[in-house]
Amino acid sequence: MRLGLGVMYAYSGYDIFVHPTAWYWAVRPLPQFLQVIINNQIGINNYLKIQAIGELALAFLFFAWFLPWRFVRAASALAALEMVLILWLVGVDAITFRDIGLLGAALALLALSFR
Repeated sequence: MRLGLGVMYAYSGYDIFVHPTAWYWAVRPLPQFLQVIINNQIGINNYLKIQAIGELALAFLFFAWFLPWRFVRAASALAALEMVLILWLVGVDAITFRDIGLLGAALALLALSFR
């Protein structure tokens, strides 16, 4: 699960950072108040680059086998929170199945981190 989540976050983080305009679609379905903040205060490219850096940081935490499990626990919790927020704020769409699977993997890894 660590490897799978790490690869997913490394891929998406890198791609968002290098090609932010290709990810504009992911910001459009957000609630209006968030779009106003992103568009008027942060800027969509800056928001996406911040998102990319966060995703690359999660990838590093999932890949870093030498770190204590509390770091995996934190990364799993953040990944689960991100997926819950996406499902809650964006709602059901054509890629919801992916978000549910990622939420399940993050929650399973979070549960395993307490053993």
